[in-house]
Amino acid sequence: MPDYKNLSPAAPWRELIATDADWAAADPAFLGNLLTSMQVIRAFEEKVLELAGQGLVHGPAHSAIGQEGGAVGSALPLRATDQINGSHRAHHQFLAKSLRFIEPDGLSPTADLAASVRDLSHKTLSEILGLADGFCHGRGGSMHLRWADAGNLGTNAIVGGGAPLAAGAAFAHRRAGTGDVAFTYFGDGAINIGSVLETMNLAAAWKLPLCFFVENNRYAVSTTVEESTAETRLSARGSAFAIPAWKVDGMDPLAVYLATQEALEVMRSGGGPTIIEADVYRFFHQNGPLPGSAFGYRSKAEETAWRERDPIDRVARVLMERQILGEAAIAALRQRCKALMDDVAAELIEEVDGKRRIRPTLWPSPSFRDFGIRGDLSEFQDVRTAELETFAGAIEPEAKFVDIVADVMQRRMEQDPRIVVMGEDVHRLKGGTNGATRGLKDLFPDRVLGTPISENAFAGLAGGLAMDGRNIPVIEFMYPDFLWVAADQVFNQIAKARHMFGGDSEMPLVLRTKVAMGTGYGSQHSMDPAGIFATSVGWRIVAPSTPFDYVGLMNSALRCKDPVLVLEHVDLYNARGPAPVGDLDYFIPLGKAKVLRTGSAVTVLTYLGMVRHVLDKVEELGVDAEIIDLRSLDRAGLDWQTIEASIRKTGNVLIVEQGSIGTSYGGWLAAEIQSRLFDWLDQPVQRVHGGEASPSISKVLETAAFAGPADVEAGLRTVMAGQGRPLP
Repeated sequence: MPDYKNLSPAAPWRELIATDADWAAADPAFLGNLLTSMQVIRAFEEKVLELAGQGLVHGPAHSAIGQEGGAVGSALPLRATDQINGSHRAHHQFLAKSLRFIEPDGLSPTADLAASVRDLSHKTLSEILGLADGFCHGRGGSMHLRWADAGNLGTNAIVGGGAPLAAGAAFAHRRAGTGDVAFTYFGDGAINIGSVLETMNLAAAWKLPLCFFVENNRYAVSTTVEESTAETRLSARGSAFAIPAWKVDGMDPLAVYLATQEALEVMRSGGGPTIIEADVYRFFHQNGPLPGSAFGYRSKAEETAWRERDPIDRVARVLMERQILGEAAIAALRQRCKALMDDVAAELIEEVDGKRRIRPTLWPSPSFRDFGIRGDLSEFQDVRTAELETFAGAIEPEAKFVDIVADVMQRRMEQDPRIVVMGEDVHRLKGGTNGATRGLKDLFPDRVLGTPISENAFAGLAGGLAMDGRNIPVIEFMYPDFLWVAADQVFNQIAKARHMFGGDSEMPLVLRTKVAMGTGYGSQHSMDPAGIFATSVGWRIVAPSTPFDYVGLMNSALRCKDPVLVLEHVDLYNARGPAPVGDLDYFIPLGKAKVLRTGSAVTVLTYLGMVRHVLDKVEELGVDAEIIDLRSLDRAGLDWQTIEASIRKTGNVLIVEQGSIGTSYGGWLAAEIQSRLFDWLDQPVQRVHGGEASPSISKVLETAAFAGPADVEAGLRTVMAGQGRPLP
């Protein structure tokens, strides 16, 4: 019979209950501010639901009526420089943090509401209605609210999607040493999402000042928390990651306030992340102005019981019991808040022929549609550009590609303390699995971070770090196939953030990864991700094929204010080629292709590891080909001036890539060429690419799966034969 020993969690997990003595000791001004803030938020949310019921809110209206106690109770102890983000249901948190920012001395329950409160209400309601005067100029609506000045990083429509981004803000605060913190708000549905749990682990391992604030309102749409998890005390998650956790009654805003103060003490003193679980209740359905009972998943008796615990009524009772405010003053406050929201709505809504509508002059212009998808590259004004053929410095003709990868990163990190490198094993193994970060950990021990195996968490953390603006994150995916693990952060968050939040925020982030076809790592480690990233609006993509080009393109990637994918290839790592000696400070402009060989019979467009194969085969076969190394692969970065000039000369196009047809880059490029240059083509665009299947482990099957020299030759023969000039 074995012996057993009971184990205890490494971090405390406690329920905090505010006592009558706590309420009696609370400062009257604090209680007045608490009540007024909740009343403003309640009146605002009621106005949103009223407009939604009239069909004036395009899209969802996720109200948090009933949950104001958790939002205001946690916001009041925060500094203006602390930051928060929230989920799809976040009007209350956004407003609570914003009210704390615009009125740092608090709101009086007996005074007229300040002009700043009116302006906040106006801009927030405008955003929810999709209007130009909103915080994101109408692009974000109800679910994507951002006001960086007030510490609102941006709310998020993806359940659990905001947690990694908030970790990035927390990392920036820790690195700055200011004592500031970040809060990420989410619900009982998100607590079981992988990105949240990954982020909890990463935040705990790195001691980030991040509070995971769980609003447990018991329903993920209509699915109960009991149906979703065996441990319904959601703050228990902290025990798995050694994160101290508090469980509180979220309908008691004083309890939330006290728990938040304790959590802040831990975080501001370097103790790492915290968890606060607040039991709250949304009085209405997931979306819109009807109660949950109207949809059959809640009873009216349950809703009545929770309404009797309304956090606004609780604070009002204490104010009356302590004779701080009378019933008439509380009613008058309620009326002032409602009147303010009526006035704000009247500024946005008009009645025509008996029907209410948005004032037409308030909509954003359709011409604003694409503004801010990416930056304008003005950050590259006056930089020194160079090409190998015109480079004035010394050249090492046989430099090893992977050594240049490490050398240019070292150079940039020496000159720019904002750069932070992170990824799996980048800090070990003499520069990661391929030596690309060689020597960096020794030189910059606090800026080269080996991560847990959690691409979703550390990619999102990097996204939040970029949005914060004080750092430039460089992350490495050991293999590009891992992008699918981090797809939410890579495509839903990082790629869309600038545009989604109004077009005026920056996202300076570099993602490095390698194409590993031919290494025998099989179907889940061998993709070329260029085609996938090219379809994701927001990413820039560079693909250097020589050491010299790598220096200039990486320098541009690190200077760019947009997210940039830097593609590398394992075949190139050990290859040798020309590279600068000493001078690692020049740029190759984003969006500039390079003509490697002039010709008049066919234009060959290629990139990365296929460049050398194309050059060799063209010379071997004696083809009069013009070979263009695309270098920049994203939709905005294609050098159409160079491509079009070549095609107008040759009338013939061959696109050469290595990877699978299923994730092909060349497919959309061929379609774009034929759309733009149809009249100049002598025949349809021809392509060289891999097979349909992903590369397999078997050396024979792997070789058959991706394109190689024999496929390049076959492609050249096909395109020339189609022009009536077959090769011998």
